[in-house]
Amino acid sequence: MTFPHTSDAASGAPHGRLRKAPEGFLDRAGIQTVFAEGRKGRRDFIRGAFAAALAGTAAAQAGAQANPVPAEGGDPNILNLPPWSTGLGQPVVTDGYGKPSQYETNVQRRPSPGLTQTTQASVSFAPLQSLFGIVTPSGLHFERHHQGWWDVDPSKHRFMVNGLVKTPRVFTMDEIMRLPSVSRFHFIECGANTGMEWGNVAVPTVQYSHGMLSCSEFTGVPLITLLQMAGADLKKGKFVLAEGADGSSMTRTIPMELVTSGQVLVAYGQNGEMLRPENGYPLRLVVPGVQGVSWVKYLRRVEVGDEPWNTKDESVHYIDLMPDGQHRQYSSIQECKSVVTTPSGGQVLLDKGFYNVSGLAWSGRGKIKRVDVSVDGGRNWRTARLETPVLDKCLTRFNIDWVWDGKPAIVQSRAMDDTGFVQPNYRQLRAVRGTRSIYHNNAIQSWLVQESGEVKNVQLS
Repeated sequence: MTFPHTSDAASGAPHGRLRKAPEGFLDRAGIQTVFAEGRKGRRDFIRGAFAAALAGTAAAQAGAQANPVPAEGGDPNILNLPPWSTGLGQPVVTDGYGKPSQYETNVQRRPSPGLTQTTQASVSFAPLQSLFGIVTPSGLHFERHHQGWWDVDPSKHRFMVNGLVKTPRVFTMDEIMRLPSVSRFHFIECGANTGMEWGNVAVPTVQYSHGMLSCSEFTGVPLITLLQMAGADLKKGKFVLAEGADGSSMTRTIPMELVTSGQVLVAYGQNGEMLRPENGYPLRLVVPGVQGVSWVKYLRRVEVGDEPWNTKDESVHYIDLMPDGQHRQYSSIQECKSVVTTPSGGQVLLDKGFYNVSGLAWSGRGKIKRVDVSVDGGRNWRTARLETPVLDKCLTRFNIDWVWDGKPAIVQSRAMDDTGFVQPNYRQLRAVRGTRSIYHNNAIQSWLVQESGEVKNVQLS
């Protein structure tokens, strides 16, 4: 019997088992050593460190490889009724706000100890390897803070529009939420996502290599509506400056053409509820396709102007150091990119047989048109299935069938968007950008599946 969208390989081959990657195994000393060893052959160091991290789970692997069905008497999990089949469960509304199962508490966003000097100006990474579909639960959404997060009192929060306008306006949250709103699905990616991998392999799992990425349904008012209410001069005004209310006073220049397109939102909702405090409650800017630093949180002011502001985070940070020594500014659009999340670093294939290779693709320029997958390091490619819906400037889930024969394999994905842009490999990217950058790394990710079934992060030049 075959199922829709399932190949003969999937229905006929034995299904392999996958052991998840260990959670939270990075520590401060380990991270600092990784950075210190960055110029001394990072590949060898990571292999050794990761092997040591996995040693503690060897016994669990041995147990998982054993036959789960007893030789005699059948599977007790089928033959015996469990407690939840014979008694009363918990009453209604035990908790006013639902929580994940106790058996899923290991699925968390996680920081990278030692990555930054303080935990207020730091980042946490979304567990991409454990997520389904395209929507990131709000509680697992990656974080990037510049001076910590706040739970702002919405009754005291104000949003101002000033600059090249007829009448500067100040809005309360109630006034904003009374205006006509829209809801849209979009990805948000930090410009530094995958930044540690520019020189060579730096981290072992997809959570740490690509986890500064999330996707949500955002609800809010188009910024152009608020500018028009203030009488903004849309002829002289070529840019807007967005400013946050937190201690870092984060400010970013946004081209007016993005605003007048209607895509930029002043958002208060995320995934059907109000924004979480760590995601900018009660108000944040949503700038689809643009790096996350421009999605200013705790949004308190937008100023209309006729030239870029060249603020600290536009002239010192979030710039690209090019091979000729020049800096590239305002390279905000997140280029076409993809990553395989299963199988990925830290996971273990326990058996030969069928596996569903799955991952995510996205582009700041539009929709994903196609994703190709290779299991031999890019020598041969097959076109993956794209799960619907395929939306503009949104994550797209892809899948492809694979029968693993137990031999070493290098799994990769390569995305193309509807502008024709094709995701580059590291050789192609470094030919243009060099190796000294931090931001906007959209190179093809490679996962080495060893004969043992262990999956490791590698780079092909």
